[in-house]
Amino acid sequence: MTEAMYKAADEKFCSECGAIIKARAEICPKCGVRQFAPPNNLAAVAPNGKSKLAAALFALFLGGFGIHKFYLGRIGWGIFYLLFCWTVIPAILGIIEGILLLVMSEQDFNRKYGTA
Repeated sequence: MTEAMYKAADEKFCSECGAIIKARAEICPKCGVRQFAPPNNLAAVAPNGKSKLAAALFALFLGGFGIHKFYLGRIGWGIFYLLFCWTVIPAILGIIEGILLLVMSEQDFNRKYGTA
């Protein structure tokens, strides 16, 4: 084997030849086969280990307490939600944010919440 079989976080395996290519590559440079975009994966995990599905579930069920904000590293907003949890407003916002997280693309989630 001349090529290492370890891929970085921004790489993937070609669907045809199995070569390691960039994750955003549309065509494999080794075999020329077009790569198809993966389906919207709810269980996808960002580079920092945050799960889109976990964040959405936290927002839907515990959004009134700001748990999803703490999970995503937005501590200030989490405290704000916690201070106003006695009102219904954070719960309504949590449901809306949970739905938005569920429909958000994996790339957008990684760009917004995927950094350490």
